[in-house]
Amino acid sequence: MSNSVPPLLLNRLRMRQVLLMLAIHEHATLHAAARQLGTTPSAASKMLHELEAAVGEALFEREGRGLRLNPAGQAVLHACRGVRGTMAALGNELSKLRQGGAEKIFIGSIMVALPDCLSGALLETKRRYPLLSVEVTVDTSDRLIERLCDGSLDIVVGRLPRPGDPASQECVFRPIGEEEVAIVASPGHPLVGLARREPLPFKALLDYPWILQPKGSPSREVIDQECIGHGAGMPTGFVETSSLVFTATLLMREHMLAVAPRSIAAQYVESGVLSVVPYEFMHRLSPWGSIVHRDRHASPAKDTLLELLHAGAMAGKR
Repeated sequence: MSNSVPPLLLNRLRMRQVLLMLAIHEHATLHAAARQLGTTPSAASKMLHELEAAVGEALFEREGRGLRLNPAGQAVLHACRGVRGTMAALGNELSKLRQGGAEKIFIGSIMVALPDCLSGALLETKRRYPLLSVEVTVDTSDRLIERLCDGSLDIVVGRLPRPGDPASQECVFRPIGEEEVAIVASPGHPLVGLARREPLPFKALLDYPWILQPKGSPSREVIDQECIGHGAGMPTGFVETSSLVFTATLLMREHMLAVAPRSIAAQYVESGVLSVVPYEFMHRLSPWGSIVHRDRHASPAKDTLLELLHAGAMAGKR
């Protein structure tokens, strides 16, 4: 590819075409995308043809009455998401300037990082930047990274997507720690406090109802892996929730089982609310750490928070 191609694309690419690509991907039809953009299907079709001419590739394949991205379309879509993320970051920055220059950082985090890693780094960053505002969202890594890529989050503390996921190419990951999980139940659960010479067998866990995290969460992933590893099916009739508070409430009222990060579970165990079931997991979770977009908008406060996240992790390992 010649060096003249990127300037040519920059000169011919329009923001409306970026929005059109995102809308077609979301709705899978040109008519629905045109309606979202407030234009006619013929005008949307013309915009798409102009974009394909600028790129030099067809971007979609017809699938019934809809459109499906081809490999070139996937590449253009990732670029369009990056443009949208950059514009969102610019909008946030301009809004901050209009409000007097006080910065706000949008952070997404998985549960395991909250008690020690994120809270310590966040408080120290606030001490150094008293006017700094921070908004923290707690969710699963996959959902947080989606928001990171669309520009609504600045920093994510979580796990990188699996290799091959397009988002993994858009993000920079620095590991911080590894998460251990535990099976928890009420202190009066029949499986709690068993004096056993051998580890509790997995099949014994399937005799009780379960509370599971939604798909995509690390706790759900480890249970999926355990079931596969033991040749067992998933527990049936389970309750699915991402709320650990609600999980603890159900566990206290019924002989149910759940999986939780060991560091989080320890807080409930210390207060006598829950107990840990003596089961040894076959599988381990991938490391978690800080994740930022490759094209992120840096600032002294964000850089400070990132370095404190990792400095705290190193101090904890000494």
